[in-house]
Amino acid sequence: MHARSIDSLALDSYQRAARVILANHLVTRTYPDRIALPLLRRWATELREDLAELFGYRLEVTETTARLFPVLDRLDAGRPARTTGDRLFDRRRYAYLALALAALGRAGDQITLSELADQVGAYTERVEGLDLAPDRAADRDAFVDAVGWLAARGAVTLADGDAGGWASDPEAGEALYDIDRSVVFALFRPPRALQHLRSVTGLLGEEAGGSDTRSPAMALAAREVRRALVERPVVYADELDEPQRSLLAQEKLVAEVESLTGLRAERRAEGVALIDSSGRLSDVRFPGTGTLAQVALLLAGEIADLVLDIDNPVERRPRPDRPLLDLVEQLDTAIPSNSVFAPLADPMDVFGPQEDSDVQAAESEIPDFPFLESSWIRDTVQMLTDRYGNTFAAQWQADVPGLTAEAVSLLERLRLVELVDGGLLILPALARYRGAIVTIRTRAETELFISPTQLGANTVPADSSIAPAESSTEKGSGN
Repeated sequence: MHARSIDSLALDSYQRAARVILANHLVTRTYPDRIALPLLRRWATELREDLAELFGYRLEVTETTARLFPVLDRLDAGRPARTTGDRLFDRRRYAYLALALAALGRAGDQITLSELADQVGAYTERVEGLDLAPDRAADRDAFVDAVGWLAARGAVTLADGDAGGWASDPEAGEALYDIDRSVVFALFRPPRALQHLRSVTGLLGEEAGGSDTRSPAMALAAREVRRALVERPVVYADELDEPQRSLLAQEKLVAEVESLTGLRAERRAEGVALIDSSGRLSDVRFPGTGTLAQVALLLAGEIADLVLDIDNPVERRPRPDRPLLDLVEQLDTAIPSNSVFAPLADPMDVFGPQEDSDVQAAESEIPDFPFLESSWIRDTVQMLTDRYGNTFAAQWQADVPGLTAEAVSLLERLRLVELVDGGLLILPALARYRGAIVTIRTRAETELFISPTQLGANTVPADSSIAPAESSTEKGSGN
């Protein structure tokens, strides 16, 4: 492992490079910034070997791009693509994005937005239930969001015009884009030919080897644990099988990830989390600024106070066993059967034998977690709104149900709670955020406008059962 032999004066640079590529997976001359690619090119050889050894990842670095090809151990619905305005992509935007990539791969050096829309519109005619009609504002907005996602990563660069003008009136507005073909080709490089897959789960599993001297099974388990550490905000031991739990408890394995990333691991009885104080491996900073982050923190504090009150114990329930089969089924139903090349297609039984895992689950003790009803969550957010609502963003002051849903979604994304039927299961990591202290800055008489940061919610981590990272993946969009 090169991280152990790099000079201490250069180690910080190496660790920053590792965090950048783990967080973004794709790095171009402008994305995520202009210094990222030169940094990665400096450490390309060492990173390539360390990422393969520790995680089984493959790294390709060229003059214009750096692309990390990760190994997926499970499907994760919590990393959606987002628009430049931070709105989640819907199915239509994902479809336009995929079709735009296909069109750009066949284009020249430049293309206008209307030409690209015409090509994508022609492709949609082959997809049942999908179309792109330039005369519909909703279609134009969704298409511009997909192109904006590509532009943010450098696949296309605006040379002239304005995409917003075309979205408002395609007859009067237009935009001309330069195409960076190297970025276009780097964006979509599946590890296997999609025409050979009958199920999306064919994209899961180990891809690259490493130099681990242990048995193949233990080496694979070790890489899975390391991947979990950098991809999940918190790695709970009860989510792992027995070999993985034993590996997670080893100081050496966690120390290897610390050496590569420069992050600090916090251990508790329930699991391990990497704390990302640098913010370079996190797609979500928590605690953070803004109404949603601060309401989520206040809600976490109220939940922790209730759950930890020994005089009024709350109901406890086991965590449901949900291997994301529903997500697999949803994705598999979108695969056109006529596009699968049957002679080389994988069988559908990609999960392997299930009996052993079922036996292990039956033999192991199933932990239970505090459960809070949805009505209590709604009432608590309403109470917080009544108390501090005049400091919230205007859109949330008038939409308490929406504020509740978004705050809970943020806590779930950070793996502090789990949404179940009728309410929330409270996961151990949330205890770190008990004791939230609110300070409200009042407006001075000399101030003309109200500051958007009047409400400040802070917390002092207590001796909780586990301390979570500020979401240690980044992957923010489209990885």
